[in-house]
Order: sequence, then C-alpha cells, then structure tokens
Amino acid sequence: MREDGVSVDATIDMDRWVCPRPLRDSPTIVMGHGGGGAMSGELIEHLFLPAFGAAADAGLGDSAVLDLGGVRVAFSTDSFVVKPLTFPGGSIGDLAVNGTVNDLAMSGARPMVLSTAFILEEGTALAEIARIAEAVGTAALAAEVKLVTGDTKVVDSGHGDGIYLNTAGIGLVGEGVDIRPQRARPGDVVIVSGDIGVHGVAVLSCREGLEFGTTVCSDTAPLHGLVAAMLDTGADIHTLRDPTRGGVAATLNEIARTAKVGVSLDERALPVPDAVRDACGLLGLDPLYVANEGKLIAFVDPADEYAVLAAMRAHPLGAKSVAIGVCVPEHPGMVVARTALGGTRVVDLPAGEQLPRIC
Repeated sequence: MREDGVSVDATIDMDRWVCPRPLRDSPTIVMGHGGGGAMSGELIEHLFLPAFGAAADAGLGDSAVLDLGGVRVAFSTDSFVVKPLTFPGGSIGDLAVNGTVNDLAMSGARPMVLSTAFILEEGTALAEIARIAEAVGTAALAAEVKLVTGDTKVVDSGHGDGIYLNTAGIGLVGEGVDIRPQRARPGDVVIVSGDIGVHGVAVLSCREGLEFGTTVCSDTAPLHGLVAAMLDTGADIHTLRDPTRGGVAATLNEIARTAKVGVSLDERALPVPDAVRDACGLLGLDPLYVANEGKLIAFVDPADEYAVLAAMRAHPLGAKSVAIGVCVPEHPGMVVARTALGGTRVVDLPAGEQLPRIC
C-alpha cells in the first residue's frame, strides 16, 4: 500500500470492491463493460483509476483540454471494433475518423491531426483492408484533418474480427472557449442536433439477417463544422457531447452526475424517426439508449437558445435540431422524462449496452 492509499499488489481483491453487481459476480470481462453504461464506469472507477494511481487525471473523459506552452489543445483517443466492418451509410473507417474528430469538437476544438493504428487479423483479404483504408482517407479529407502518424499490428487468425482501428487526435481550442460537463447548470436548455438512434439501428440491420422494411443509414459525420457555427453566435455554450455508446440516455446521465444537476426531458419532443421507432418497438429497445455517430447534445444558456438553434438549423448536420428538455435543480444526478400521457419516468444509466459492437 502506497502513502496515497493506492494498492500496488498485482492481485485484485474483488471482495474489497464497492461497486454493485454484476462486477462482483464476474471476475472476467463481459461485453457490457464496453457499453458506455454503468458497467463501463465501474470498471474505470474501481479498476483502472486505482491501478493508474497518481499518474491518472481523475477527470478522464472523451477528450482533454491541455495548456501546452500557452497553446490550448484538445487531445483524444478512441478504438473501434464495430461488427460488421461495413454497414448502410458507413464503415469502421468512417467511424474511426469521425469519432475522434467529434470527441475533439465536443471540447470546442478545431481538429487538426490524427494518428491511425490498424490491428489486422491474419487471413483478412487485402482488398477489404484497402477499402477500409480508403474510407479512412476519404473521411479525413472531408473533415479537413491530416493523418500524421500510425501503426500496424497483426494478430493470429481467429483472434480478431478482420480489422480493429484506433485513432487519436489533437485539436486547437479558441480563446475563451470553455465547454465541459461541469458547466451544465439549472436553467440550461438541452438541445439535440437531429434524429436519434439511427446509427445503432443501421448496424443492427446488418446482423443476423434482420430486416425492418426500409434501409436505415448510419448518421456518421464530422461535427466540428456544426460546433464552429454554434460558437460563432457568441452564445454561452456550457456543455457539448456526442451521444454514442449508450445513446442519449447515457450521455445525459453522465452530464447530470458530473455537474450534480437534474435533467427533465419532454418525451414528445424527442426526434425519433419512424424507422427507428418501429425497429426499436419490434426488438423491445428504447431509442434513448441506441447509439448515434453524427449527433450532438448541447447545454446552452436559455438566453441563447434561439440563436443557437437558428445557427444549428442553418447547417446541413443540424437542420433537424430541437430543444428536448431543460436542466433543473431538482433530482440532481438524475434524468427524467415527461411522457405523452402527462406522467414521468426515470431515464437511468444503462447497465451495459443494448447493441454490442456498434462502434
């Protein structure tokens, strides 16, 4: 035991963990640990952070804003293990670029450079790898970022799913920009930039021969241009997040718990397209928990609501932007939704993930 109280014993004593089930009952990793919900949070809090000790920044998030010699930069890294590799509207290559670009953009940064690391399974066709690599290049050009460094590794046949991708990125943060979950406060208007649940349903439609009567295409897209348009209004934007794993529900719960505020949603205002609603109804899923890859959630000062919405709706990626709720002082750390029947329901943090391997 070190002086700072962090154990350095290589053996983890699970009886001393304070997290709830199912971690206590599972001495091994399960798929839910990668779902972006409660299990992911518990893994970070009770395993990674204690193991990292004083080397870790307890504010670990999707991106970090750092001051490097007077220059403010955002830094982010992400890994992509989506199955299948291609799906309606995109591929693992698009996700790898857009996912990291968007994590940087949610700090208000202008993405500048990316690294790429390919983990390839032995036996994967070179033609398939070339298609994914071309998708990475095309997405980087569209996002106006440079691919400046990278790595390639190969794993034995049967120990991967063809291609895994990791990207890391650096962006520049403008003077006066301060966008982080801790800044959400009562009175803020909660805005989403368009239809939710699209990406998760698009990936799901490729699995097990599922068909929903219509093609749903992924919404994967780089969002930094939309964020720049929002910042150009001069509005006081407190918090931005892209609701990927765990969907809108997980993202709002994380912000509410970080800022110690409540969030009240109007369920009737949620922009759920008919195809997503029908697919979720068929499979018993809640669209609030289904992943997105080209949408953002914003917490803005109520005085700036209309200016921000106007700027978002004038941008191609924000044309369907809508206010879906407000930040409230009641029930801090909790998200509730007002239903169409006039009641309320708790929108809790998901334990694991409804749809595994969606990014």
